[in-house]
Amino acid sequence: MIVVIYKKNSRNGSIALYLGKRDFVDHVDSVDVVDGVIKINTSDLSGRRVWVSLTCAFRYGREDLDVIGLSFRKDIWVKHLQVYPATSEPRPANTPMQDALLRKVGGDGHAFTFIVPANLPCSVTLQPGPGDAGKACGVDFEVKAYIADDIENPIEQVDKRDTARLIIRKIQFAPYNLGAGPEANICKRFLMSEKTIQLEASTEKELYYHGDPIPVSVKIINESNKVVKKVKITIEQTTDVVLYSADKYTKVILCEEYGEQVDPSSTHEKEYRVTPLLANNKEKRGLALDGKLKDEDTNLASSTIISSGMNKEIMGILVSYTIKVTAVVSGAGLLGSLTSSEVTVEIPLVLMSPRPTDLTSHWNSRQNSLEYYQFEETDMRRNTETDFSRIKSRHKPSTCSTS
Repeated sequence: MIVVIYKKNSRNGSIALYLGKRDFVDHVDSVDVVDGVIKINTSDLSGRRVWVSLTCAFRYGREDLDVIGLSFRKDIWVKHLQVYPATSEPRPANTPMQDALLRKVGGDGHAFTFIVPANLPCSVTLQPGPGDAGKACGVDFEVKAYIADDIENPIEQVDKRDTARLIIRKIQFAPYNLGAGPEANICKRFLMSEKTIQLEASTEKELYYHGDPIPVSVKIINESNKVVKKVKITIEQTTDVVLYSADKYTKVILCEEYGEQVDPSSTHEKEYRVTPLLANNKEKRGLALDGKLKDEDTNLASSTIISSGMNKEIMGILVSYTIKVTAVVSGAGLLGSLTSSEVTVEIPLVLMSPRPTDLTSHWNSRQNSLEYYQFEETDMRRNTETDFSRIKSRHKPSTCSTS
């Protein structure tokens, strides 16, 4: 088994940042600790100190608009730790991953650990338009190692050559216990008709994985004198930006129509299978996606799950989905289809990713020598990651590909 270790060097080579993973799971009531190691060349410090920070930020404007001191970025939560020289503050015990990395880098390695609050938002990216440039809007997390004299000094400017940055993701996976699927029904009476049309819709489960077909059961009981000429199934994504305003955006991510005719005094019952995919929505600006790491594939944003009593305003962006089933009823008389009406019912949908294989036992095993691990290296000249096709991912690939 090959495990990826993420490595980022500063431009001047004084420090190197190591992380064992870049996806950290939000378990609703707790979050995985962010643990890593910094390798320090102490001869280049010139008496300065080495720090590491973890920042959760919300960008609500394009990066190229950050001019004349006006920034469209808001830091939701920031934590700084002094790594070198070591302080007298108590530190958590090293994780198995940190112990393995420290053995690899030797005496120049220094471990750090962040305890992430459970009330922070998950990583979400708002899809840019075809012509947009710069960083996309959304919520992101960044681990930054840097060299500085004093982080409290507002005058001191940290040289970019003395920094190493890695973007990480805070993500939620599908819970283990899944409930029964939702269902809804409605009866509607039309003008010039004494009886009703009844529409029922349901799904087998309350939660589906990204990329999996969603079976939607539809039942139409037509007791009226009207004709149902087709069935339409729509899935909508609602993005609620709660951090800086009360903006709410609803975008259709799937719309399928089926020419099913239901005559008066008849019943229609059928299961339709629909699959919402990002690949079919890549041109829609503002669509919420799961947080992206550089050019990696991602998928539609997972539904936001929050515990009761949690302050929604600090969550930044809330994402939810709705399935709408519509029976289109044709009109009668000379006007025909111009007077058609609709019967619509809505049911909630939860979209999430399955849990990946847990690597805790692998790190705890005695075979955790880093000789078996691949490193994702860094281009120090640009301070950006270099992609290697030979490196295998620790996680299962998304079932919703953007390629």
